Amino acid sequence: MAERRDSDSRMLLGRLRDAMAEDSAGQARLNKITHLIASSMGTEVCSIYLFRDEDTLELCATEGLNPEAVHQTRMRIGEGLVGRVARTKRIVNTADAPSAKGFRYMPETGEEIYSSFCGVPVQRLGETLGVLVVQSKNKRDFSADEVYALEVVAMVLAEMTELGAFVGEGAALSARHQQPVMFRGSSAQEGAAEGHVWLHEPRVVVSNPVADDPEVELTRLNDAVEQLRVGVDQMLAGAANGDKDQLEVLEAFRMFANSKGWMRRMEQDIRNGLSAEAAVEKEQSAARTRMSQVTDAYLRDRLHDLDDLSNRLLRILTGQGKETGADMPADPILVARNIGPAELLEYGRSLKGIILEEGSVGSHAAIVARALAIPLVIHAERITTEALNGDHVMVDGDQGIVHLRPEDSVVAAFRDKIAMATQAQERYASIRDKPALTRDGIEVKLYMNAGLMADLPSLEGSGAEGVGLFRTELQFLIRNQMPKRTELAALYSRVMDAAKDKRVVFRTLDIGSDKVLPYMTPQDEPNPALGWRAIRVGLDKPGVLRMQLQALLRAANGRPLTVMFPFIAQYDEYRQAKAEMDKAVERERILGHPLPETLDVGAMLETPSLGFAPQKFFEEVGFLSIGGNDLKQFFFAADRENERVRRRYDTLNVSFLTFLEGIVNRCNSTRTPLSFCGEDAGRPIEALCLAAMGLRNLSMRPASIGPVKSLLRRSNLSEVRQVIVDARERGDQSVRPAIMDYLRSQQA
Repeated sequence: MAERRDSDSRMLLGRLRDAMAEDSAGQARLNKITHLIASSMGTEVCSIYLFRDEDTLELCATEGLNPEAVHQTRMRIGEGLVGRVARTKRIVNTADAPSAKGFRYMPETGEEIYSSFCGVPVQRLGETLGVLVVQSKNKRDFSADEVYALEVVAMVLAEMTELGAFVGEGAALSARHQQPVMFRGSSAQEGAAEGHVWLHEPRVVVSNPVADDPEVELTRLNDAVEQLRVGVDQMLAGAANGDKDQLEVLEAFRMFANSKGWMRRMEQDIRNGLSAEAAVEKEQSAARTRMSQVTDAYLRDRLHDLDDLSNRLLRILTGQGKETGADMPADPILVARNIGPAELLEYGRSLKGIILEEGSVGSHAAIVARALAIPLVIHAERITTEALNGDHVMVDGDQGIVHLRPEDSVVAAFRDKIAMATQAQERYASIRDKPALTRDGIEVKLYMNAGLMADLPSLEGSGAEGVGLFRTELQFLIRNQMPKRTELAALYSRVMDAAKDKRVVFRTLDIGSDKVLPYMTPQDEPNPALGWRAIRVGLDKPGVLRMQLQALLRAANGRPLTVMFPFIAQYDEYRQAKAEMDKAVERERILGHPLPETLDVGAMLETPSLGFAPQKFFEEVGFLSIGGNDLKQFFFAADRENERVRRRYDTLNVSFLTFLEGIVNRCNSTRTPLSFCGEDAGRPIEALCLAAMGLRNLSMRPASIGPVKSLLRRSNLSEVRQVIVDARERGDQSVRPAIMDYLRSQQA
């Protein structure tokens, strides 16, 4: 009996494949398919609904319903039983459709005479493309075998839709990858860019979803799975002495690779007529659907593992590795689910922009993107599913918006925005060598942030006074093993050489939280941003800190050196860190190495607690740099990676500005040099208010120096400060509205 069912399924898939091979238009193909399915399953009706846009389904072909309803009947996702299947991605199988929950009668279709209904989602890799429906007059539940056969057919339909097999009449029949799509993500690096898609991991294309010989396909599957298992075993052997977490991940990989249930389901799909790669993708699609419905983090990680294994298996079966033979476009916009810093650095400045499905504002990729001044949008959901290599794309890093295959009107508006930005940069170039001197005679020093040698050419081009923050962790993050002291010393020396006689503030290793070294055991912390990170790691495990301090001292080779410790939360942490520097200096003196001409040692103020440190701390510390990004999230108790809360809190909030003013006053009383470092320093309105509150040193990305300097040179800080004071006295929550009104009045 089972063999007969397999044979019937294979026969139907074979007839579908033959229909696809015929030289007919997309509509004719769809009509033939609905006829074949209805006749094979003994139902009066078979209909195919495809998404016209992300919210609307359209009846694209039918056998049994009124043919005039084709391309006329449309419904919103969630509307009726068909919409319910599309929304939930679950099968609806009922003997009495009119009495089923959510039923909606479509009079133009003539479906009132049909009672039984079975709807199956047409999915590819977890994304729903449409719904396949069969209906009958007699009341009956469709059997498990019939439902399974429909699932297999739906999977083949999804592959055919992906391959553009139904291009033809009707808006919903145009190839999926020709429609304009807008993605609303999050900004991780500002700027605008236009170019063409370059997929970091090109999608595997299954061009032969239906197979003739199940035995051949079963052999191909078993051979590929064995190759996959050998590869996983080799990874495990290579990591035998690795950390516990890495081994756990690989053990989970091996568990899935040896899963009998996974194999059994794929083998059954093959016996029903699918090719080996189509069977793998069908299971992968089911896993992604489950992944979208699971809230448990552990289970989601395990489903990610299965997804990764499926990709590996598909590449073995199809021979489609990451190298597809396609040429990278001249203006590449990188599209990926996520990417590590080392991989991103390999692309370098060749990229015009970056779009990620995942990522975070403080991720390694974001840090590198900022260093390379490349616009970056994160949380662009489904971008890797929608985009194809070579697609025209526009990235708005300021708004966190991506336009894929944009319409002409969008292209024109976007190019106007880029042209205006280019003109503004030309204006900024004219004041590059002029000081940021306000109209009332106050000079604000503008510095740049850096983390790579690639940043240093911007020092001269931007007009920066020096490097207010050099992030040293990037050199650790992009390697698979701890760098040697000699390597670090050589790098830091080249940084000083490139800066010539300008000041460079080296921040010691800031790891932990979202910056975990590949060769460091991850800490299972419920809130890593508040956990074991930065100077806390350095003081608990001083070996790396000492090695880095020695490298910096040797790199200076007698030149002035400025070093800053990150995430100092209390006076005692600074004293301990400073003691490590004193020991490193003494060791270099004993060894006879040249000591720095001057040594300036400071701290980053990133926690509110340090603003209330004893007066002795402010007297002793060489300088302070306010780390605005972290300080703001701790001040407002708002995770900067959480879109739901981080945008609720304004840097120009009166409470926050008042707190900053208190720090300025304490530093002024002890003559402690103070600067502000972070994204807000590079936003002109925020920078203007920070300067008005008394901050005279701001450090930002190089591209922000021109806009900030331009506004400062046109402003009177005394007047701006009075606007802030007046807003505070009125009880305003934020000074932003008042400042914007003031600036508009100055332009009038």
